[in-house]
Amino acid sequence: MRWWSFANLVSNAGTWMQLTVQNLLVLQLTGSAAATGLSLSVQAGPGLLMGLAGGAAVDRWPRKVTAAVSQAVLGVIAFTTAALIAFDQLNYGILLALAGVTGLIATIDGPACALLGNDLVPTEDVPSAIAVGSLVHSVGRLGGTALAGLSVGVLGTGAAYAANGLSFLFVAAVIPFLRPVSAALRRPAGTPDAAAAAVPAAEPEPEAGTGARDGLAFFLRRPRLVALAAVTGLSAIFGRNYQLTLAVLVTGPLGAGAAAFGTVSTVLAVGGILGAVLAARLRKPTVALVGALAAAGALLQIVAGFSPSLIVLLVLVLPMSVVESISDTAGTTVLQTDPPAHMRGRVLGVWRSASTGWGLVGPPLLGFLMELAGARGALVAGGLIIAGAVAAGGLLQSRRRAATGPVPAPCPTAA
Repeated sequence: MRWWSFANLVSNAGTWMQLTVQNLLVLQLTGSAAATGLSLSVQAGPGLLMGLAGGAAVDRWPRKVTAAVSQAVLGVIAFTTAALIAFDQLNYGILLALAGVTGLIATIDGPACALLGNDLVPTEDVPSAIAVGSLVHSVGRLGGTALAGLSVGVLGTGAAYAANGLSFLFVAAVIPFLRPVSAALRRPAGTPDAAAAAVPAAEPEPEAGTGARDGLAFFLRRPRLVALAAVTGLSAIFGRNYQLTLAVLVTGPLGAGAAAFGTVSTVLAVGGILGAVLAARLRKPTVALVGALAAAGALLQIVAGFSPSLIVLLVLVLPMSVVESISDTAGTTVLQTDPPAHMRGRVLGVWRSASTGWGLVGPPLLGFLMELAGARGALVAGGLIIAGAVAAGGLLQSRRRAATGPVPAPCPTAA
């Protein structure tokens, strides 16, 4: 697990180097901000359209082989881009094609690597492993963004792609030496398998086939996964686009500049790291916990919308980011441990499609809301929508439980 975490730190730093430089490269090639946005959409598009198929492939193929091959292919794409830059053969059309292929491979690589990391620890330590992954992602993002500026200034844009290619090959080289925990060690005492421990007796296991559509049907028949998607989707659209809402708030109503927003972004990153560290103590997170954390973050967001000064905003931003990070880790843990083992790749595929969808819809919708209500109004309205939805869901669940009554205890058997 230590080797896997180190490899992912290197890979995340390389990925953020490439993402940062890719935006600069598109601007150099086209001079158009719209073209930059299109390149990001092309790379994200396969996640929306092919997420189900990618998850089904992960369930069907050997996990270590799948992760190693997908990492190697992503490395080849990065090296190809670096070579095209070095020989001055890269144009916008080729860059879009490479971005699309990268997004397609990522539909397989994402769930394969996520589940492989969980395979390296006993079931009770999976929440901690996911929290470590979140911490690695946050640190890698900070480091990769900083290294991108250094590489462009000293070595040119191609160097970032070459570095990312090396990071992918490093992960591919580490994977064969990983030793997943055996099924016996991953099985909680007294249960037939790890997945059964996560399923209450009152909720029968939905039947599922082996295809991509079966994964979607399983997801939709699983109430806690649907509830998790609803809470996370609303939070992603109305509550977590801080790079957009807080940028407008800081530079507009608060009258500060770009440097001040850089400070806000740094505090957000620090809060994400602190939240990941705290989330490592989670053992059995639930959808109810995710909802409570989402509501808490929404209330903080509402207060942030009324911030009279930058100092007050900075005080609120830190707990907002901490709560968001813990909520993300809790939700990811439920997502990756609640389904039975043979369905987890397809469940992650469904999730990738859904998250790509709200990732594409969220910024334009939030931008329209800010046009109508301003940055403060968007923060307050978004917080009210999230908190109201969580409260309504909790009330509905309570009434449903009251109507059905408690689950009867099994009859004692004779000794």
